[in-house]
Amino acid sequence: MRGENVTNVREFILVGFPTALWLQYVLFAFFLLAYLFVLAENTTIVLVVWASAALHKPMYYFLASLSFLEVCYVSDILPKMLDSFLFQRRSISFAGCMTQLYFFSSLVCSECVLLASMAYDRYVAIGQPLRYSAIMTPGLCVQLVTLSYASGFTISMIKVYFISSATFCGSNIMNHFFCDISPILKLACTDFSTAELVDFVLAFIILVFPLISTMLSYGHICMAVLRMPSSSNRWKAFSTCASHLTVVVIFYMAMIFMYVRPQAIDSRSSNKFISAIYTVLTPIVNPLIYCLRNKEFKGSLKKSLGIDQALGEEPTFHH
Repeated sequence: MRGENVTNVREFILVGFPTALWLQYVLFAFFLLAYLFVLAENTTIVLVVWASAALHKPMYYFLASLSFLEVCYVSDILPKMLDSFLFQRRSISFAGCMTQLYFFSSLVCSECVLLASMAYDRYVAIGQPLRYSAIMTPGLCVQLVTLSYASGFTISMIKVYFISSATFCGSNIMNHFFCDISPILKLACTDFSTAELVDFVLAFIILVFPLISTMLSYGHICMAVLRMPSSSNRWKAFSTCASHLTVVVIFYMAMIFMYVRPQAIDSRSSNKFISAIYTVLTPIVNPLIYCLRNKEFKGSLKKSLGIDQALGEEPTFHH
């Protein structure tokens, strides 16, 4: 582009889901209800864990942290998406796009580390139950959650710095419903190989190392469970970890599907539809997986809502 007049892009146009106007309104209603449901259930988890002394344990502290993260996650993406459905406003400023990308990337990266921390908590609970209280102290739990957010937001700051340093002077039409790395870099009109390399290296670090840590934790958990003499104890130990392992599998399958292939998002790709489903489905499903199977949490929720008092019953907590 040297020697030519270049006009840098100051805003992007998000293509979103180009459909008939009536279907846009249907999608608006669907995603609005999903957004409200995500906010309601995840906020409920945070408040119940905070209010119930019976849930002041590492496992629920991590669960509340994950719920808070997912409230932030959907709030970064869905409001703009809903605005485009209802008012057909598809433009987003360059600064707004980079801000959305930064928080989206930061929260995804933070979730990687947080899921690894939750796996370590389950390993200590099952593999070293007698030392659990001594190891998983409140201080260590705070440090692990702080590490999750600090690593995610720091790594994303570096990634977004290199991405925003690229020159955007051609088309500003982005074939996606939010600002993600691949569709943004497709619009760069200068060499962005450095930004791609930085993104790949940092993504490898923040995705692979927590995944390895999670796999090692569950490897030790499996060995500890197999050494248990009682089949009932083995089943109880497995059931306490099954929900977390399910969330881990869903998270990494989505990440692999959306980002492991080069040039993953293009005009003929259905990845943005998968991204939309994942963006809404995961924050909805995760609390259901964790809490509907957890008698202790359900007991605390009923107590907080006054259901047990209304029925003349006392909640029973299962440790």
